[in-house]
Formats: sequence, C-alpha cells, structure tokens
Amino acid sequence: MESISFGTDGWRATLDEFTTPRVRMVGQAVATYLTDEGLEGTVAVGYDARETSRGFAEELARVLCVNGFDVVMPDRDRPTPLIAHAIVERDLIGGFAITASHNPPEYNGVKFIPKDGAPALPEVTDAIADRLAEPDPLPEDEHGTVEEVDLVTPHADAALELVEEITGSTDLSGLTVAYDAMHGSGRGTTDALLERAGASLECLRCERDPEFGGGAPEPAPENLETLIDLVTDDDAGPDLGVANDGDADRIAIVTPERGYLDENLFFAALYDYLLENDAGSVIRTVSTTFLIDRVAEAHGESVHEVPVGFKWVAEAMGEHDALVGGEESGGFTVRGHVREKDGVLMALLAAAMHAEEPLDERVDRLLSEHGTVVQDKISVACPDEEKTRVLEDLEAEIPEDVAGTAVDGVNTADGFKLQLADGSWLLIRPSGTEPVLRVYAEAEDEQRVSELLEAGEKLVEPLV
Repeated sequence: MESISFGTDGWRATLDEFTTPRVRMVGQAVATYLTDEGLEGTVAVGYDARETSRGFAEELARVLCVNGFDVVMPDRDRPTPLIAHAIVERDLIGGFAITASHNPPEYNGVKFIPKDGAPALPEVTDAIADRLAEPDPLPEDEHGTVEEVDLVTPHADAALELVEEITGSTDLSGLTVAYDAMHGSGRGTTDALLERAGASLECLRCERDPEFGGGAPEPAPENLETLIDLVTDDDAGPDLGVANDGDADRIAIVTPERGYLDENLFFAALYDYLLENDAGSVIRTVSTTFLIDRVAEAHGESVHEVPVGFKWVAEAMGEHDALVGGEESGGFTVRGHVREKDGVLMALLAAAMHAEEPLDERVDRLLSEHGTVVQDKISVACPDEEKTRVLEDLEAEIPEDVAGTAVDGVNTADGFKLQLADGSWLLIRPSGTEPVLRVYAEAEDEQRVSELLEAGEKLVEPLV
C-alpha cells in the first residue's frame, strides 16, 4: 500500500511497482468509496496505448463488476478526455483511465475521474487511499456486466457543436493539418475529428507503438522535429501542425513561422480569441505566463491563479464560471465543455482559429500590444521523499534579490514563486509525477530567463 500514492494526476509508477495486485487494490478502493458514497450505476474504464494498459483496464473492470457495478469500456485505447466526457454525457458515477500520459513506456498509471468529469480533488483521492484493500467480491448473482461502447462519436459531436458555437463555423475545408499522434491514443480520434470538419490531414506516427518509438510521448520541441520541419517547409508545408501526448489530453501547436508555438503564447492567443465574442475570467496555474494577465486586463477581465495540476484549474473553472482554463504544459478546456483538459477538442478549436486568422498573426499582434514574454524551465533531481524537506529548507533561504533584481513578493500556493521588481518571476516547485524539482522562469528575453534559471538552480541544488 505504501507504493500507491496519488500525485498531481493520479498514481503513476514504473512497472516494477505498478503491478496487477496493486491495480486491483485501487479498483477495490474506488468500489468501496462509491458504495460508501451511496452511488449505484455504471463506471467507465478506459486506457492508453501502452502494452500493459488493456490488461490493467480489464482487471479494474473485473474488480468493479464483482462489487456490483456495471462497466463500459471503449473499443480500443482512447484519449483520457473521452472518458471524462463519457462520464458526463452518459451520467455515469465515475471512471478510470489507465495511462501514464507523457511518461516513458516503462511507466503506467491510473486516474479516477468522479461523476462530474473533472479531475479528482485530494479529498477524493485521500478517501480512496484510505480504502486500499484486496478485492472483496459480492455473491455472483450481484455482479455487474461489462459493455463495449462507442466513446468517439458522442465526444466528436459535442466538440463540433461547441467549436461551431464559439467560432461560427467548423468548416475546415481548404486547411491542411499535419497531425502527430506520437503513437499514442489520439490516433484515429484527433485526426478523425479534424477530417470530419473538412481538413486535409498529413499523419505522423499514427500507428500504435507501445514503446512510442523508443522515447516518451511528450510533445516537446525536441520530440517533434519531423512535424516542425514539415510545417515550416517554405515550399510545401501544411498550414498547421498539431500533436498530442500519449493519452491526448494535452496539445502542442506548430506554425509555419514560429515552428513550435510556446504553450503560453497559444493560451494567450486562445483567450484573446474567445474574448472577441464572449466574456469571462481565466484560470491559469502559477507556472503559466503573466501574458494571460495582460490580455485579461486589456478586456477588463480577472485572472484566477491556482497551483499546478489541472484538478485545481477544473475546480476554479467551476467556482468562477471561467471562459477558459489552462496550464503551461499544454492542457486546456473551455466553458461549455467537460472540466478536464482535452487535447482532442483543442486540436479542432486551434484549427478553426487558424482557418479564420493565422495563429502567427494573432500572436504577433498580442506581443506587439502587450510586450514580449519568454518562459522556460529546468529540472533538478530530487527524490520524492526529500521534496518536503527541501522546500522547508528553501523557505529559510529565500533571497532578497535574484540575478540582481529585488524580490517584490513570494507566492506560496505551489512551492515558491518569487515575483521580481522588473516584472519577471522565478518559480521552484516539486513535480507531482517525477522525482525532480521544477525551476521555471519568465522574463522579457531569453538571456534574462537563462540568468533566472541559473540563479534558481544555484539556490535549490545545495539543498537537495
């Protein structure tokens, strides 16, 4: 039981720890939790493209069934946001996704999604952790059933309806999109949605490979070189490039002029676009750009800052009826959709935005109006069991200035965010999915960001 811990987005571990007996225990814990909450009905169980994921999903389904719950499963590995959407659309009592998202193939993971379709908050995951136990079957005549259902069509219908409501049209005919599935669960889902809207598709890594080509299905620039080269080709490049991570809840965008479009810039462009025809506040994490704040201020809107983790974005989306919520790692959702990050929906919305006005032009205009913003991050190795101590020690080491600029304020919502007198900032926080501390910095140019990251690394490394 000590090996099972729920981090930023569920429990993830390498396959030497993420074992069938432990997955069964998680299944029983959720079954007990649902029973204790007085919930009866059906649970969704989905999974990603990893070699072991289907088997783990079937184990979860068995445990749920012997506890009296019916289960619906997709026809094959499908994106996590489709599970969240199905929970709401089918009025289910919850759901599971077996996925390690962007982690390398030697990892797997499990996340429980409650009946509202939003990520589980700590009070839920703590309640589940308290109930970890071996399966406790009911009599056979009380067992539930398993049914395979179509999760793709209802999600696609909802995405098309919402994007048409936002943009006025989902006609992407004449637009060519290069889509990189990174061998993950977005293949046959994201590309199919774009094709249904009329776009012409050029597909990369749209075949299932449980090893993800020998790397991690992380849509970072260094992992998308082929897509970037294709889109930035002056002679025959597609109009837009889109990539999803392993379970397609995140998105990366590639444009003809910029190549990889920083997620912060896309977020700002997205919010600016939505505000043209609607109103509402925005939710961003502490690691997300202040450019969002400048866009909000220009429109008389407010910004709600939350800790890293989409569960906090989702919670604030509900509290404030926000127009959009997102994080710098490429996870976004919009008002009117399920409160879970959705890289499939966002692919369609990004393509519709680009068809109306090239994203490069919108970003150029934003930066001209609000100033240049550059952000980057590094990781400092730190064992999980040492993270709390390091942060406690760091509290006593907060400097009065960083890289020659005074510290104006310190935000402790998630680690330590040092807000500097020149408008730049430095953030040090523990990763919820890897044994590292993250060091983020934002400033007006790359050189200043490098200086801040170096200062942050020097600040935290001696404490590890």
